[in-house]
Amino acid sequence: MNVSTVADLTPDERAALFERDAGVGAVREDVADIVDRVRTEGDVALRDFASEFDDVEVGNLDITDEAERAYGTVDDDVREAIETAAENVRAFHERQVPDDWRERFDGRELGRRFRPLERVGVYAPGGTAAYPSSALMGVVPAKVAGVDHVAVATPPAEELNEATLAAIHVAGADAVYQVGGAQAVAALAYGTETVSAVQKVVGPGNRWVTAAKAAVRGDVEIDFLAGPSELLVVCDDTADPELVAADMVAQAEHDTNAAVACVTDDEATAEAVADACDRQAGKREREDIIRAALDQDASGVFLARSISEAVLFAEEYAAEHLSIVTDDDEAVLDRIDSAGSVFLGAHSPVAAGDYASGPNHVLPTGGLARVAGGLSVDHFLRSSTVQRLDAGALADLRETVTTLARAEGLEAHAESVERRFDDGE
Repeated sequence: MNVSTVADLTPDERAALFERDAGVGAVREDVADIVDRVRTEGDVALRDFASEFDDVEVGNLDITDEAERAYGTVDDDVREAIETAAENVRAFHERQVPDDWRERFDGRELGRRFRPLERVGVYAPGGTAAYPSSALMGVVPAKVAGVDHVAVATPPAEELNEATLAAIHVAGADAVYQVGGAQAVAALAYGTETVSAVQKVVGPGNRWVTAAKAAVRGDVEIDFLAGPSELLVVCDDTADPELVAADMVAQAEHDTNAAVACVTDDEATAEAVADACDRQAGKREREDIIRAALDQDASGVFLARSISEAVLFAEEYAAEHLSIVTDDDEAVLDRIDSAGSVFLGAHSPVAAGDYASGPNHVLPTGGLARVAGGLSVDHFLRSSTVQRLDAGALADLRETVTTLARAEGLEAHAESVERRFDDGE
């Protein structure tokens, strides 16, 4: 990797870094056709697409029983790791559950209550790697929120990944389907003979999955449109370049389109991180994927003139994962508002959050962290406000309400208040 200077970036280079595109536009038309076929042909389309895209002849689409069996046959160490991770994820998300409340304000009894959705679909990716962790991150918060029926769709394979199936079972999923890609999103959104339709679809995936979520949005709710994995490391001369590079290489192995970057105010650190990335990439099994990700336009090592300039860079980058390894990481964190999940200090590798520390790893990408956060219990709840006014409280508001209603030309609104008083018509 080469080291670039932040101050010397061209407008095109800045656009590549800060306006990251998930590539949805290139597949939108094809995805629309897939969604339409699933909507009209149901299970037939799902089996056809499994043969065409996954090279698998699918028999039973419903593999709920297989997930339960996988829990009993998976290696003991894998089962223990899944259960530990699930426990940590569950504990973190239980802290997010809001309480209903009702309070009195001068005769106005006001409040808010929360109720879970009834049916949710979770996409657990497959493809070039198996992701039991994504199953945990999608299902566990939904069950913590109180969702009654959580269905999981995961890509079919000649031999389904036992760890993923076991994780789905441990997380508490109520139904599991071997359906992948855009067709899985369509099946969850609209239902088929086998797949029950849900109210909301969540979970990460490739650009086909993301495009499908965009296509069904409006007919069903989604969490957000997430693209390839991202990591930005903000560091100074106190950071160990080998550890910084290790985090970057780890995220790069997700996908050739993963965006991995480092910004530092120390030239020696920048050069050392770039060299370490090159060396470490050559030692990984997924070297080709890693090098492609490290070389893409949204990745790189960048030299800032100061930590302040590095902070501005980080805020504009709005990374999915933000690692801060500086002499005073808390001070740097206080100056950055836009990040999906933040990892502080030398002993907080992003991989810990990917798997088992507790916070959710389904996070906003492509700069969406400027306006949104990651998957949480909130995504599986709807809220209602509650109000009860006594006669005195309404009398106090009478003039305010009727004046504003008439200012808006809504006489019936004003009359609905006036009729509650003896002097009304």
